[in-house]
Amino acid sequence: MFKQIRRWWRYLTARAGSSFEERADPKIQLEQAIGEARGQHKRLKDQAANVIASQKQAELRLNSKMTELEKLNSNARQALIMAADAEKTGDAAKATQYNGAAESIANQLIQIEKDVESLKSMVLESTQAADQAKAAVQQNSRLLQEKIAEKSKLLSQLEQAKMQEEMNSAMAMLNEEVGEDVPTLSEVQDKIQARYAKAKASAELNEGSVQSRILEVEQATANVEAQGRLSELRAELGLATATPAVEQSAPSPPATEPTDQPGQSPA
Repeated sequence: MFKQIRRWWRYLTARAGSSFEERADPKIQLEQAIGEARGQHKRLKDQAANVIASQKQAELRLNSKMTELEKLNSNARQALIMAADAEKTGDAAKATQYNGAAESIANQLIQIEKDVESLKSMVLESTQAADQAKAAVQQNSRLLQEKIAEKSKLLSQLEQAKMQEEMNSAMAMLNEEVGEDVPTLSEVQDKIQARYAKAKASAELNEGSVQSRILEVEQATANVEAQGRLSELRAELGLATATPAVEQSAPSPPATEPTDQPGQSPA
């Protein structure tokens, strides 16, 4: 039973994840990815800063111990010198005191020298860790810049993909049937071409019909009458008579026979 429940839970989780990936906006996901990369880089820088700070603190402690060591060495020498001077003057008590002080300083020197050696190892290790941290920050910074550049490239591709999808959708709407009440562009084009072809065919038939010939004759007659009327008006106005559009042939005069001359006999 538990195995079945676990299997069903995994199925639901995978289904929900798949549904989320299909509906999620890639632009928002890119922003989330870059935001996560920026956050990771900031955390890495904070860790590197802590490592470098530890290295700086170790150096400060080492420098302080070195200063203290030099001071103790100087004090030990001075105590030995003063003890020797006291012995020369025969002051045994002071000589004993100075020798005791020198011994105490020597014990401190031994402990400080141990601390210095330990701090030197610590500074060396912390310096190596700081160098590695700096290198890691530089490498991660370069990777972050590459991701930001890749983000710009992916956003450009995303906009191109959206534009192409809109064009594909528009073309699909032009080519697919959208319903009985809304004709497609191809259907409208076929309808217009059919009407145009029918109109051209009717015009060609009308050009060769008897009715069209009669109309041409009536138009020609009207033109002749109009020209005659214009000739009459020109004559009344004393204007030059234009050559009529249609010239009528005048009857030729009859041939005259030669008359007989006086004094001539008929042939």
